[in-house]
Amino acid sequence: MNPRILNVHILDNYRLVLTFNNQERKVFDVKPYLSTGIFKELLKTEIFNSVKVVDGTIQWSNEADFCPDTLYLEGQNI
Repeated sequence: MNPRILNVHILDNYRLVLTFNNQERKVFDVKPYLSTGIFKELLKTEIFNSVKVVDGTIQWSNEADFCPDTLYLEGQNI
């Protein structure tokens, strides 16, 4: 089991800075997911900007979310 999200900060170009409970920070690029399923709705700025931390991961107002393991393993260290 990988670390869980404590904080999320929105960057430009559909990227997020994620702070994990082990104090690591990573940039996660959402762009590769924006062409499939519920993630298409994130192209709307108001929905993308609704991201928040919920139960150790991130979630949007349309209930789209990611597994925290995916966020940790695919995020780029900063």
